Amino acid sequence: MNTILDNIIQNKRLEIASAKAIKPFAALLEEARQTGRPGRSFRQALERSATGIIAEFKRRSPSKGFIHEGADPEKVVPGYAVAGAAACSVLTDTVYFGGSSDDLVKARKRTDIPLLRKDFTIDEYQIAQARIWGADAILLIAAVLTPAETEKLSLFAHSLGLEVLLEIHDACELNRLCPAVDVVGVNNRNLATFATDVRTSFELAGRIPAEYLRISESGIGSPDTVLRLREAGFRGFLMGENFMKEPDPAAALRNFIQALN
Repeated sequence: MNTILDNIIQNKRLEIASAKAIKPFAALLEEARQTGRPGRSFRQALERSATGIIAEFKRRSPSKGFIHEGADPEKVVPGYAVAGAAACSVLTDTVYFGGSSDDLVKARKRTDIPLLRKDFTIDEYQIAQARIWGADAILLIAAVLTPAETEKLSLFAHSLGLEVLLEIHDACELNRLCPAVDVVGVNNRNLATFATDVRTSFELAGRIPAEYLRISESGIGSPDTVLRLREAGFRGFLMGENFMKEPDPAAALRNFIQALN
């Protein structure tokens, strides 16, 4: 029986094939290479930030349905930046997360902080799209990639001036680490079941080599958890639902940061 992740990846392959039929990869790559916008370093933003919070723009999830239907990236993302986010993550998957390329494009026009394209990246085509749409970094998920695929996609991202966040969930996925990865994220959400447990980050913290900046993703709901994760060596904290479930996500982030101090 297929998991949610299996279904997402199957759909992603169909989406990529359809996109390539409309615009071949060679044409897309040429457009990406001509994009003159200077990149912003996702890793350096986290290193320099007092909060390390990567605030996520996310309308829905496969397990919970809509979190904030109708949310506007032109309001939420710049609001996050003003509230103190180090960077923002923007979901671009439509079928399962209610996002789109337009969300990323609109967010880029309204903020100067680094933006992560949050999607299920399995093809160089998606990385070229990310560059065109305004991303500064892309997400690679170890659970759906081999070590060779991870390295190939990471190197391609670097060739377009994008940084790479590699997401792992268990120790078996540590073999996907390679020099081309900029940041390692521990996803506290099991992508097979979508259940979350922040203990995953604490269990893996010491297994990640020191040269990689570490972030913890998902299931972070309190300032106390962030403080304990900092003590465990994490410099970044990707949080979406905790803010997006509120009427004013930016205000929720601002209140959260105040509670950290």
